[in-house]
Amino acid sequence: MRVDIFTVGDELLIGQVVNTNATWLGEQLNTSGARIGRVVTMADNAQAIQAELDRSLEAADVIIVSGGIGPTHDDVTRQALADYFGAELCFDASVFQRIEERYAARGQSPPESNRRLAQVPEGFEVLPNPIGTAPGLLYMASVHDRSVLVVALPGVPSELKAIVQDHVVPRLKDKVTVAPSAQRTMLTAGIRESDLQDAIDATEFLSHDHFALAYLPSSKGVRLRITAQGSTRQEARARLEQFEDHIRARVGGYVYGTGTESLEAIVGALLRAEGRTLAVAESCTGGLLSDRLTNVAGASDYLRGGIVAYCNQVKHELLGVPEAMLEEHGAVSGAVAQQMAEGVRERLNTDIGLSTTGIAGPKGGTPEKPVGTVWIGIATPITTAAHHFVFTSDRLFNKDRTCTEALNILRLEHQAAAEPTVGVPLAAETDAAK
Repeated sequence: MRVDIFTVGDELLIGQVVNTNATWLGEQLNTSGARIGRVVTMADNAQAIQAELDRSLEAADVIIVSGGIGPTHDDVTRQALADYFGAELCFDASVFQRIEERYAARGQSPPESNRRLAQVPEGFEVLPNPIGTAPGLLYMASVHDRSVLVVALPGVPSELKAIVQDHVVPRLKDKVTVAPSAQRTMLTAGIRESDLQDAIDATEFLSHDHFALAYLPSSKGVRLRITAQGSTRQEARARLEQFEDHIRARVGGYVYGTGTESLEAIVGALLRAEGRTLAVAESCTGGLLSDRLTNVAGASDYLRGGIVAYCNQVKHELLGVPEAMLEEHGAVSGAVAQQMAEGVRERLNTDIGLSTTGIAGPKGGTPEKPVGTVWIGIATPITTAAHHFVFTSDRLFNKDRTCTEALNILRLEHQAAAEPTVGVPLAAETDAAK
């Protein structure tokens, strides 16, 4: 079953509002077994909506239109659908009664403009909105001797989700027959998407239709969404486990968790279990690493504190970085990263010191040290090391990615200390790109 998604609104086109509805609808419908044919974003324009209907009605089984059915003059979807299907708008007293009841519960009366919400195209079914005033609309169109389901939904995300879950998904499940499937998301860090793909080498699995693998990169690492199908749920789960075992055998050192786990939570659990304490010294990340660490409840069990040493004077006075070292190597260097990690470890009396220094951008780079150059230092009672990366020209991405790599270095340090023979990837210098 093919589903096409229309999202309507000038605010979406100009970037004023992030189009979360399209993302959420795609995920929900895919989970329900539907195939997404296309996703189109268009202006609040009746002609644009109708032109896209012409295209989608030729191939889609379901068309979902989000936005443009509110009470204001720029909400044109309702009228556009009515005109396209030759349906007259009729006032539905029961719809307006529900609106009046919602306002009455707050001791208010609905504004006159809300009467537009009760205008329903003839032949359309009303889909009640449990948390808002604009109802959804459903129409079964006949196209070339086949039926196409057309659904119009409010653009407010919470209202759209409620109507989809209550009324749309149950109907689609009756139309879709899919093989039982199992799905899992594996979380990786410290390796680029292309290198990950080469290392996994999933050709043996992906040559069969009942396996699928998606690579989802971000500044927080690469997520692997693995899917397996079978004739039964038990068979699907067994195939999923087989696929995951293959991946872990090849890249297990890069996998830090599954599902919605965060790297900072994983690292925190390791530190807590070992009873080890941590202090951080940040330059290019400006406190973001501390923020990531303290997003985890109970982080005070292991995080003593941190120092944001953004200028050389603070690096020298608070972290003990020698002025001669700063002059010889520069603030963005392996030597300074190591000294920052050692300095914060000594001054805050912790087991581990972690540091970040780099050129976040978009300016400040040189041929020798381009924008995106980062050094991360780690100091323990046994050793001190620095790790080199080269990221992108995007400042915010670089800051977030630096934090991810710093946390991953901390995770791998634990693995190397606990299992020195497993060969986890902990190189002294690692180049990485976006």
